[in-house]
Amino acid sequence: MKLSVRQICFIMLAYTAASKILMYPTYLSITCKNDLLFPAIIDFLICGIVIWAVSFLCSKTDKTFYQLLQNSIGTVGARIFYGFFAVYFLLASLLPIFEQKLYVHNIFYDTVPSLGVFLPFFALSAYACSKRFTNIGRCADICMPLFIGTMVFMFAMAFSEVEWNNLLPVLKTPASELFKGTAGSFFNFTEPCWMLMFMGHFKYKKGDSAKITLSFAGGAVIVLLFLATFMGVYGPIAPSRTFAIARTSLFFPAIETIGRIDLILLFIIEIVMLFAMMINIQFAVHAISKCIGCENLKVISFAVNLALLIIVVFANNFYSDIHDLYFNWMWIVFVVFGVAVPLLAWTLKRRREER
Repeated sequence: MKLSVRQICFIMLAYTAASKILMYPTYLSITCKNDLLFPAIIDFLICGIVIWAVSFLCSKTDKTFYQLLQNSIGTVGARIFYGFFAVYFLLASLLPIFEQKLYVHNIFYDTVPSLGVFLPFFALSAYACSKRFTNIGRCADICMPLFIGTMVFMFAMAFSEVEWNNLLPVLKTPASELFKGTAGSFFNFTEPCWMLMFMGHFKYKKGDSAKITLSFAGGAVIVLLFLATFMGVYGPIAPSRTFAIARTSLFFPAIETIGRIDLILLFIIEIVMLFAMMINIQFAVHAISKCIGCENLKVISFAVNLALLIIVVFANNFYSDIHDLYFNWMWIVFVVFGVAVPLLAWTLKRRREER
C-alpha cells in the first residue's frame, strides 16, 4: 500500500508549519530583529524550489531514491550513502527533541518536573517509527484538520494585540545578520529530504508536483504569518520570549477572567508537533534499515530511540551549547543534504517503469 498525494500534501502543510512555531521565531528575532520575515522567506523559497524539483522528478521514474542510487553507484555505494542520510535525519531530530522537552516542562507544568516526564515520548516514537510510510500518511490525515483548526483560534486570540508597526522599519538589519539568520536557521528545513524518502512510495499523477509544492507554500504562509504576529505582539522584547506558540495568546482578554483556555489549543498543537518531530526519526530508522540490509524495523527503531534517549539524558543541561553548534556550524551540513543532494538526484540513472 502506498501513500496518497493528499497525505503528502497534508504532511508538507501541517508538519512544515508545526515544526517552525516553537523556537524558530525566537532565534530569528535574536539575529534579524524586526526583519525576521526576510530570512524565513529566503529559506522557504529555496526549499520550495527543491521540493518542486524532487516531486517533479517523481514524474520521470517510479523508483525509490535508494533504487536510483543502486542504479548509479551500486548497492554498496547506496548503503554507504544511506548511512550518511541516517546521520542527517538523526541530527535533524536531536535539537527539536531538546526544544520539545523544555517546552513541555515549562508550559504544561507549574513547577519544573523531573526529566522522566518527557521520556515516554521515546516509547511512542519507538512504536510509531517501526511502521511503514503509510503510517505517516494516516497520522497526517488526523493532524491536518487538528492543526489548521487550532491555529485559526490561536491567530484569532493574538490578532487584537498585534502592533504591526513593530515590523518597521524594514531592512535596517545589516546584511551579515540577515545572512546569519538565513543560513543558521536552515537546520529547521528538512522537507526536501522528506520528498526524497517519499519517492517511489506514491503514485504520481499529472499536476502532483504543483499540489505538493503549493501545500509546502501553504505551510510557509502559516509560519510567515505567525512570525509577523509574534513580532507584532512583542516587538523589541521578542528575542527574550521562548516557546513562541505559547506566548502570542497570553494577552487574550478572556484569559484574565476564565484562565488559560489557550492551553487546550496548545495541547492539540503539541500532538501535531510531536508527530512532525518523529518523521525525521522514522526516516532515520528506514535509512539505517537500508544501510545495514536489515528489514526488522522494530529492533532498529528501538535502538535508535534508545540512543536518542541516552543522548537527551546525558546532554540534558547543554541545550544552549548544542543550539549554538547547530546555528553556527551545522547549517552547512543541512544545506548540503537539504539542497544539493535533492537536486543531484536528477543526475542519477533512472529507467521509468511502466505504470
